Formats: sequence, structure tokens, C-alpha cells
Amino acid sequence: MPIFQRKRFRPASYQNTIAASYRRHLARHPFLLFGLPFITTMVAGSFFLTPATALRYERHDRKMRQLSEEEKMGIKKDGGRKVADAGEEYYRLAAKDLDDWENKRVERFKGEPDGVL
Repeated sequence: MPIFQRKRFRPASYQNTIAASYRRHLARHPFLLFGLPFITTMVAGSFFLTPATALRYERHDRKMRQLSEEEKMGIKKDGGRKVADAGEEYYRLAAKDLDDWENKRVERFKGEPDGVL
């Protein structure tokens, strides 16, 4: 079985290209030619994406403010049904008197065992 060469075949014209020059210099100075541009790109990207992220949150805040104004006016959604709010439900249940309650057994269907021995 023949043994393959370790070096890749590259045409003679490849030696004069920018890619070949970059590969030669990259082997000598990896941080300068790969690490530094990578870190620079990450830092610059964070600075450029900060305004876009702020815009996203501002739009979300504006939308939520608009919904609260509609709720103040008494507009209901989904064809007249009231939209459930977790905070509102919590306070509604907290206002109920939970000390006065009675344990009632659920009625069973005919033929269903009631679990009483």
C-alpha cells in the first residue's frame, strides 16, 4: 500500500498568493494574525450591538406601556374575554377567607368505585 505524502500538493502559482503569505506568517505569529483580530472583532461587536439591544428593549417597554394604557381604558381581548393576569389572580385568591371551608366528597359516576371500604 502506498504511503501518502505529508505535504499537500499546491500549484506553483499558489506560492505568490496572499493566502500563502498569510499561512507562512501565521505559523510564526499566531496571536498577532489570528488572536488579536478575533478579540478585536468580539469587542467591536459588543460595542456595535449595544445600541441594537437597547432599541429592542425600548420597543418592548413601549409595547408594554401601550398595553397597560389599553387595560386602563377597559379594553378586553379575545372577543370580550378578560385576559388572565397572575398578579390579579393572586390578590383575588388572597382576599378570600380560606379558614372557613368544608371538606366535600366528590360524587362518583354510577358503577364507579367510591374508594370506601
